[in-house]
Amino acid sequence: ADTLHPILTIDGVDVEFYFSPDDGVAARLVELILEAQESIYFMAYSFTADDIGAAIVDAASNRGVAVSGVMETEQVNSNQGTEYDFFQQSGLDVLLDGNQGQMHHKVIIIDGSIVITGSYNFSASAETRNDENVIIIHNPVIAGYYLDEFQRVYEQAQP
Repeated sequence: ADTLHPILTIDGVDVEFYFSPDDGVAARLVELILEAQESIYFMAYSFTADDIGAAIVDAASNRGVAVSGVMETEQVNSNQGTEYDFFQQSGLDVLLDGNQGQMHHKVIIIDGSIVITGSYNFSASAETRNDENVIIIHNPVIAGYYLDEFQRVYEQAQP
């Protein structure tokens, strides 16, 4: 972490805080994704960010990282430039949510130990226009809770 984004340690848990549009969130997310060794699980309300999508595909295709994701059906059907088709064409295990309401999560879980969460959709608007917050938590116990929620959402999802 740099001086603009100190890592706060709370009871031994490293936590990073970012705010867009000023803090370069996408670059940090891409960096973390490119460092993934084993797995990336994500739940995304809106996912149109090509740089983040490309990093995820690279992790799966070039480094053998296991990737699974669930995206909000309504957003996939209405968004221009959604990453869903790119993920499908790349052979990734990415499904559409089965929630009758909105699957409003904006979460990426890396290697069962890093949780990226907050209000930030994986989109250009979140990166350059909207006021958003992102918290990155480095803790496998907390990641486990998010993986449980991912599993619940994934079980309701469909291609």
